[in-house]
This record gives sequence, C-alpha cells and structure tokens, in this order.
Amino acid sequence: MDHRTRVLAAVGATVALFLAVQLGALALIEPFHDADRQAVEDPENPTNSLVYFAVILVATGLMLATFRYDLEWVIRALVIGVSVLLAWFVLTELVPPVVTAGPINIVAVGAALGVGVALLLYPEWYVIDLTGVLMGAGAAALFGISFGLLPAILLLAALAIYDAISVYRTEHMLDLAEGVMDLKIPVVLVVPTTLSYSYLADGSEAALDADRTGGEPTPDERGSSQVDESSTDTPNAGSETDSPASTEPDSDATEEPADAGRDALFIGLGDAIIPTILVASAAYFLEAGALDVPGITLNVPALGAILGTLAGLLVLLGMVLKGRPHAGLPLLNGGAIAGYLLGALASGVSIATALGF
Repeated sequence: MDHRTRVLAAVGATVALFLAVQLGALALIEPFHDADRQAVEDPENPTNSLVYFAVILVATGLMLATFRYDLEWVIRALVIGVSVLLAWFVLTELVPPVVTAGPINIVAVGAALGVGVALLLYPEWYVIDLTGVLMGAGAAALFGISFGLLPAILLLAALAIYDAISVYRTEHMLDLAEGVMDLKIPVVLVVPTTLSYSYLADGSEAALDADRTGGEPTPDERGSSQVDESSTDTPNAGSETDSPASTEPDSDATEEPADAGRDALFIGLGDAIIPTILVASAAYFLEAGALDVPGITLNVPALGAILGTLAGLLVLLGMVLKGRPHAGLPLLNGGAIAGYLLGALASGVSIATALGF
C-alpha cells in the first residue's frame, strides 16, 4: 500500500488506542469503586481541580529542571515506577487471584513488575503502547471516580487553556519534549506507519526539528509531536504527557505532500487520559441515560463525551497531517465537554445538573 494509505491506517490505529483507554477506564469504574480507590474524600469539591492543576505546573517545572541539570534518569525512574503502580492497580482487578499472599494477588504483582522490566530493557513502540493503554485506563478511571462533574469539567477547561498557552505562546513544551522523547518512557502513544519502524532506533533530533519547522512545541507531550507526526500531552497524573501535535516533514517537504515520509505518529498519553476523566466521571456520577453494555459502566452522557473526544481527535490529526503541530487538549477536551453536554441533554438532564451545580 502507498504511504498515504499507511498514514490513514495509522490514524485509525490511533483512534483505536484512544478507544482502548476509554473503554478500559469504563471497565475499571466498578472494580475501583468496590476496591475503594477513590483518591479524594469529597469528589464534588471543585478545589480538587485547582490542586491537581497546581501539581501539574510544579511537575512540569521540576521536569524542565531535571533536563537542565542532566538528571533525566530521575524522570525515567519516576515514570516507570508510576507505570508499575498503575499496572498493579489495574491487573489486580483483571487477573484472577490464583496465587495470593494475604490480600495481595501475586500474579498481578509479578505481571506489573514485568511491565517495569520491559520498559527498562526493551521499550519498543508496542511495549510503550501496551503500557500506555494500561496506565491510561487506570489513571482515567482513578481520577474519573475521584472528580465529580464540576471538578472534572473545570480540570479539562483549565488544562485546555494551559496547553494552548504552553504550545502557542510560551513554547516551553518544546524543551520538555526534546528531553522526554529520548527517555523511551510511556508518556506517548506511538503508531508506526511502516512495518520496519523501530522506536528504539529512532532519535529525537528529527522530531525536534519537525516541531520547530511546523512551528509547534511538544515537550510535555501535551499537544506536540515528534519524529513524523505527533500530538502529545504533558505528564498529567504521572504519565500523561501532552505535547503539541506535529509531524516530521520529509527532506523534500517542499515538493511532497505534508504527510509524506512519516514513519510514525506520536500522541501524548495525557491527550488520551485527560478527556477520558470526564468520560469516567459522567458514567460514575450520572444515572440518567444508562446503557446496558456488558463489562463496562456506560450512559448516554459518557458516550457523548467519547464521541466528542474522537471527533476532536480526528480534527486534530487532520490539522497535524497538513504539516503543522498543534496543541491537543483544546480540541480533545472541548470535544469531550461538548459531547458530554449534548449527551446529558439527550438524557433529560438539565445543564445545571450536567455541570455539577
């Protein structure tokens, strides 16, 4: 197949990865509720969003500092540690307790540690993606049941604004992306457009040049991209990285289509996690419009948020494929909120109730 067809297939695979994170989060809502994994005492308190947003700002600053002082190993160790922890949370609910030590599922612990070993020894793109889906679903479910409707909407709105500013104005995401991509950690979802592509063999120089050429940053992985085309989210929740969606033009970019020569698409894991928080929150806190779907907790408002997120993703990828990087969260979070509100209205829920008032 020609390259354009491969790129379109990669777009489809990207949508599938987002869906995997969203459906995984919905499948984990009830198990996490039963395991009492709600992270805050009062999920309806809107100050929870402010605290979390402040944590993101501090984390971003610390990450930039570690790159400046050549302490990248700290970030890699932290992200891998968080990956193991989230994998343990998720696998404890999914893996039958065949072997236990008291309340501990030994098989789940072993599998989670295996995730950490794989990330340390062989962080190829499929290892990164599998870990990212596992982490993304777990993080979104945890925050979804911990953030009520109003806190979740406030969080998505604040992060969308911050993403746009950090990509289009301050551009500090560029510095963050330059360092993060070299670490080969699950802060991005990597979707190859060629069978021969290797994330291990790929460098970050081309990606950085592409971001600069496109005029867009992607450090934090919150709306940026690298190598060939990307859109990422900076590390929110320990592994969400959001960087501007971008692409890497071919050496003959002036003579070829904008999507020519790309070997992979990059989407920040945070771009998948953040809007999915609202998906999980809607399914958990709203009873209206319940849908009977085996294995997951779902209602019409949550379905609307899913469809809105995917619509925003397709628009984002369409913009990126034209050769310019873009902030991901304004489109993704905006789509999620709009789809959620439409779904709530369709379920007979008033706007005030849908907004958490």
